[in-house]
Amino acid sequence: MFIMPIYKEPDLDSLRDLPELTVKSAPADGVAPIGFHSTSMYPEYFHWGGKWTLAQDSRMDCCVVMDNASFEVVEPRRLKKGDLVVLGRSENGEEGIFMHTAGFSGEGDVGDRFVFRTGRSRETAYSKDYDGLYELLRYEREHGNILWVMGPAVAFDYDSRSSMQALIENGFVSALLAGNALATHDLEAGLFSTALGQDIYTQKSRHNGHYNHLDVINLVREAGSIKSFLDKEKVTSGIMYALTKRGIPYVLAGSIRDDGPLPEVIGNVYEAQNAMRALVRKATTVICIATQLHTIATGNMTPSFRVVDGTVRPLFIYNVDISEFAVNKLRDRGSLCVTSIVTNAQDFIVNAACGVGVRS
Repeated sequence: MFIMPIYKEPDLDSLRDLPELTVKSAPADGVAPIGFHSTSMYPEYFHWGGKWTLAQDSRMDCCVVMDNASFEVVEPRRLKKGDLVVLGRSENGEEGIFMHTAGFSGEGDVGDRFVFRTGRSRETAYSKDYDGLYELLRYEREHGNILWVMGPAVAFDYDSRSSMQALIENGFVSALLAGNALATHDLEAGLFSTALGQDIYTQKSRHNGHYNHLDVINLVREAGSIKSFLDKEKVTSGIMYALTKRGIPYVLAGSIRDDGPLPEVIGNVYEAQNAMRALVRKATTVICIATQLHTIATGNMTPSFRVVDGTVRPLFIYNVDISEFAVNKLRDRGSLCVTSIVTNAQDFIVNAACGVGVRS
């Protein structure tokens, strides 16, 4: 049974005699004043008006704007001239800023100082991680918001594609972030049973199969949208079909190497970032699979906590990739709350679907 970790607030009474923060107006749109405070992934409290206030919706590498004693975390590019921006480069309260890094920390066991295999690698035992994930997914389906960040590998295999469809149809997906490739090859699989021209079950290459994804893109663009394509071509399987059928939001962020792209792909990188963050802000669990750049981008938008109905709770992040470098990269970028699993993306999805009981 999943048990939500309890958040332990900092001892704010012990900080009440420390200085209050300093603010300065942004000199121009998109420009922060010198000495601006840059946010982390952790809960941060700001001292103003005789009390410490938590900035409730945070992310890394942003500015903090004060408005009527409330604090909004804003990307620097979205600052407006005259915004009151919090200043300060220390985080222990001496400048009216306190970063709380131990809100969900347990006391734990001291254990031996010399031990083997403390990192996350292909040799790590993941049984406990999988069991914990299954319990978390069941809990979040009823009480949270599960955001998936996904590369095209999931659509390349018959079983993983079917498993992801089952997860969507059974309420384990609240939103999805991906690129042109995932949607394209999923739709290709729905129309031709191939991905990049290779049969998604037998792995045999079809004659002229390298045209298949291009033909699909062309047909979707002719139809005007993914939904219209699904209806016109009578495609009734796959990830995009399940998302569309259930009305689940998704963002397809464009890349400079995209073919086509599909009509729904957002080509402007900042518009894509805005759309991605709108979904990230609702997420309480994020699962990133086999897409290094989308994973890092999402991780940089995702704090370690979420405030739900006035209660601070952890935000869970999973990073799944067959590359040890890829799963460690997100941790290196500062997303220290991530659980990394080194495995094949398709196997992970099948295990997840079986573990929560939507596939045998």
